[in-house]
Amino acid sequence: MTLTSTPDGLIVPPGAGRTLVTAAQQVTFKVTGEHSRAASSFEVVVPPGFDVGAHLHTRSEELFYVLEGELDVLAFEPRVRTVRNWREWESPSGERCVRATAGTLIVVPPGCPHAFANPTSDPARMFFQASPPPDHERYFEELFEILNSGPDIDQDAIAALRKRYDIEQLTPLTAAPPAAPPTGAPEPAAEPAAEPAAEPAPEPAVLA
Repeated sequence: MTLTSTPDGLIVPPGAGRTLVTAAQQVTFKVTGEHSRAASSFEVVVPPGFDVGAHLHTRSEELFYVLEGELDVLAFEPRVRTVRNWREWESPSGERCVRATAGTLIVVPPGCPHAFANPTSDPARMFFQASPPPDHERYFEELFEILNSGPDIDQDAIAALRKRYDIEQLTPLTAAPPAAPPTGAPEPAAEPAAEPAAEPAPEPAVLA
């Protein structure tokens, strides 16, 4: 009798996985095409001010699950695909952008426009799956090279990259993290406390 070889499963402990870091985003590879034929899985930290921009895929299916923080999200075809602010989009049935909190799950079928952005002052964290693998793994690697190349985002380079990986960009990807306070700057001197004003003498009561 011939025994068939069954591959072992994979257990990924907390904090494990290869992590790519940039000022605009942080992505940890949890499950890659080496271990799954179905999907690539990632843990993504979305900093304040990051907006992935509305986009769609003709072949890929995606899943997002918010773990911490809040994100503005949408997953629908709008009445009109305006190129400026996807948060103003509305679907034919009246759907609009929603604020996704921890526990929110978003499933995006092929061809469906979708977007997420962090409008808050705190980082958000989400679980993200993209199918089929390993397309999004390679995309993230090349995207982070662009985002780490300088202070200004090269939108043309990002557009070309996303087109190569089945991503039709509908509105721009932007990253505007809050400016850090300058290090070593002297603190402003405290102003002297004002002398308490003398209380005015009470007015005589007037009976109406």
